[in-house]
Amino acid sequence: MRVLFLHVDYLEYEVKQKALQGIPDVPEAKRRGKVDEALVCFLTAEQRDETNPAGVAKAAAANIVDIAGQVRTKRIVLYPYAHLSSSLAAPGPAQELISYLEKELVARGFEVHASPFGYYKSFKVAVKGHPLSELSREIVADAAAPASKEDVSEAIKAEAKLVSQWHILEPSGRLHPLSLSGGQVSGFNFAGHDRLRLFVSYEMAKSREAKEEPAHVRLMRELELVDYEPGSDPGNLRYYPKGRLIKGLIEELVTRRIRESGAMEVESPVMYDFEHPALKSYLDRFPARQYIVQTPNKRTFLRFSACFGQFLIMKDMVLSYKHLPLSLYELTRYSFRAEQRGEVAGLRRLRAFTMPDCHALVPDVEAAKAQLMVRVEVAWKILEECGLSVPDDLEVGMRVTKAFWEAHKDFVVAYAKRWGKPILVEMWSEQFFYFMQKYEWNFVDGNDKAAALTTDQIDTENAKRFGITFTDEKGEKRHPLILHLSPSGAVERVMYALLEKAAAAAKAGVPPMWPLWLSPTQVRLVPVSADQLPHARSLLDHLEGVRADLDDSSDTLGKKIRTAEKEWVPYIAVIGKKEVESGQLSVRVRATKEQTDMTVETLRARIVSETKGRPFQPLAEPALLSARPIFRG
Repeated sequence: MRVLFLHVDYLEYEVKQKALQGIPDVPEAKRRGKVDEALVCFLTAEQRDETNPAGVAKAAAANIVDIAGQVRTKRIVLYPYAHLSSSLAAPGPAQELISYLEKELVARGFEVHASPFGYYKSFKVAVKGHPLSELSREIVADAAAPASKEDVSEAIKAEAKLVSQWHILEPSGRLHPLSLSGGQVSGFNFAGHDRLRLFVSYEMAKSREAKEEPAHVRLMRELELVDYEPGSDPGNLRYYPKGRLIKGLIEELVTRRIRESGAMEVESPVMYDFEHPALKSYLDRFPARQYIVQTPNKRTFLRFSACFGQFLIMKDMVLSYKHLPLSLYELTRYSFRAEQRGEVAGLRRLRAFTMPDCHALVPDVEAAKAQLMVRVEVAWKILEECGLSVPDDLEVGMRVTKAFWEAHKDFVVAYAKRWGKPILVEMWSEQFFYFMQKYEWNFVDGNDKAAALTTDQIDTENAKRFGITFTDEKGEKRHPLILHLSPSGAVERVMYALLEKAAAAAKAGVPPMWPLWLSPTQVRLVPVSADQLPHARSLLDHLEGVRADLDDSSDTLGKKIRTAEKEWVPYIAVIGKKEVESGQLSVRVRATKEQTDMTVETLRARIVSETKGRPFQPLAEPALLSARPIFRG
């Protein structure tokens, strides 16, 4: 038997028609049903279950009791669902098994609702979205434990039950304890800090479920940047040429700045041995769900960060105190996390993502604090160069153990002072995760959801776990501390934040746009008529180092300009008879809404000056609009 477990706010179904001939008619009173606050069990009975349906039912009941206890519910829905296996049991044994299972659960004191067997049904479901709200298990008759199940780390389980104390820390050092009641946060006057209030509510409620489509999803598709990939797992996206250009430019900027800061770039595998002792131990301390892959000779998992690859490299290095701090960097394309289906949303939360990861070895806590603040400045510059205003566009979440707060309060206050506005502090009574301190810079979108971008952590465990050592001044071997910096967060989330920021600008009456260095087209040449087309073509040769294209369509001038504006083109250069004769261009500047005359050389010099120091890549599509395919009709 295979079972998909969903912890739901509600499940509602309606019987439509028979899927199996000979199945008894369902009474009208039972053709519709709605169950609130329940553990829903989507059940597929398999051929191998036919030999011992009672035994399978007992094993399934044991699994259901276990999971129901974890999510704290006594209400169960048994929902026959013939889509979890290609080896289905015959209808008779399948019904018998489900009947046995219902009796087993009722005998154990559960309220059981069984939806009709053998019918096509429509249903609506609202999954809660916490770490244990989606699980799948394969159940066999000869064991009460599952033959295989989703691997959920101890950290995931702890995070679901973790009790935290929340505070607002002002730059002055004043600490305000917070409480949450009825969805309302109290304990701090959030006047003038509306986005912080939204972020705090989001964090304290720990609700990650996406209940409505974020604004950036529409934009990423309308602009032909990124789209969902129906041929893959949810949370894996396809990138069209313009989207790949933007993503590649951000990747290049982040990598360039991190290498300039002194980190050494490495590359590590995407797949790791699940039974490797250090890795297995680390997985239980990391709050992420894994993608498990069975190879011909071992059980493996896809990496969720560059941590273990870099740790295993560091383990084999010969290091002394003179080498520290020492930083390794990798841009992982891709990292994988089996995020909850209800939480996956556009570019904000993915199952496959590009993560810049920079780990530094430091000798002690004082060195860790100093190096962390150096890295803050690197990350600050990166996000500002990407087009975000720091700190105005972001909110900080700082996680600390109570012991770290008491020993290093001055450091946390100095961090808040550098940030320049109040931050959220989550304080744990003890250290469960591998880090004792962690910060995240979060972007809050138009749906009041937050997504972490930049993050860094002080890791006290993994050097010992992986056997990483250095020789100190006395010639003795010691384990360093490890800092975990993602300077920008996932590259996809940077794109998400920029698109959400643009959506908010449009809502406020400001033209949405990319930072100039990221604009797929930086200048569009728009001839008034076909007579100016040869001259416009010749101008493309004068725009070297600029992403310039040409609207060679037969559309009216007004439609050409509207097309360029819909694509957020920052400079639109109109070329009519007058412009051909004068050698000037009539240029519309999107950022300022001004219209000015300038030569092609002046326009090129302006764009090159405004993008100085940023990475450059040529156009991702043909320069002539007539030669471009439509990727999304």
